[in-house]
Amino acid sequence: MMRLFFVLLCLALIAGCASRAPGPDQPRERGDWDAQSARLEALDTWTLAGKVGLRTPQDSTSANLDWSQHPGYYRMLISGPFGSGRSVLEGRDGRVSLNTSEGRFVAESPEALMQEQLGWSLPISALDYWIRGLPAPGADHEVEEDALGYPAQLRQAGWNIAYRDWDYAGGLWLPRRLVMTYDEIRATLVVNDWRPGER
Repeated sequence: MMRLFFVLLCLALIAGCASRAPGPDQPRERGDWDAQSARLEALDTWTLAGKVGLRTPQDSTSANLDWSQHPGYYRMLISGPFGSGRSVLEGRDGRVSLNTSEGRFVAESPEALMQEQLGWSLPISALDYWIRGLPAPGADHEVEEDALGYPAQLRQAGWNIAYRDWDYAGGLWLPRRLVMTYDEIRATLVVNDWRPGER
């Protein structure tokens, strides 16, 4: 059950992020964030590879993540030391499936899947924005900026998202390391390869 919990929490905490490290001639500068905002909001296709760690009062574990996103479809492969084999999450409009060593689980949405399997859910629909450094539309939020105008902290829906590092890929600055906390849950996402626009 802990393995299923972790896979579902990965699903809840990951919705698109990663990066290639920029060269030393590509530093972040003031104004970069505002200049890329329209492209960042329009970003709907990417592939990424990274690692996610989860810490709760009961356990601490980690997994590798390979994720591809396309308009109307996404696929996440989650593998690592927290359990045998690997898990595949696939989503299309109106249908989400999760295949693990514990079986196949299907629901109409990621939120419904978590509710059915865990008895509670997280604001998964907001994570596609958070992972890009953006607040989800239509909900109250607070953003603290760093000295260059990039988001340093985002608070929304009870979550605190701390942006700890950035990478430059495909002409965009994207979060490389995020620490997301909600009460006693702490999830850290580190992206090793971020490819915006790749199918």
